Amino acid sequence: MPTLPACPACRSELTYEDEPNYICPECGHEWPQVAAVSPSPAAAAGLVVKDAFGNLLADGDSVIVLKELKVKGSSQGVKIGTKVRSIRLVEGDHNIDCKLDGIGAMGLKSEFVKKA
Repeated sequence: MPTLPACPACRSELTYEDEPNYICPECGHEWPQVAAVSPSPAAAAGLVVKDAFGNLLADGDSVIVLKELKVKGSSQGVKIGTKVRSIRLVEGDHNIDCKLDGIGAMGLKSEFVKKA
């Protein structure tokens, strides 16, 4: 008989299977039997993006801006040393999508950033 995993919430060993889920009778916590991890769209497309120094970037990385960048349609820009968190890789000329405080969503070129 296969051993079932302990409950991740309360560590009880009395778990049981209910088709796609495991269930803990003590605390009522349910979790999937198979953790479906879908690859990011960038990884699924085989997208390879490198920063200015040749380091590979991935979705969710943090980067630092190396050059003062002008923002089209705005009087303000992105200053050198600005840390950008939770980037998303996309195809195209501006291959990094991100959100910046005070500016909002924007695209960056990977040649102007370094991995933090």
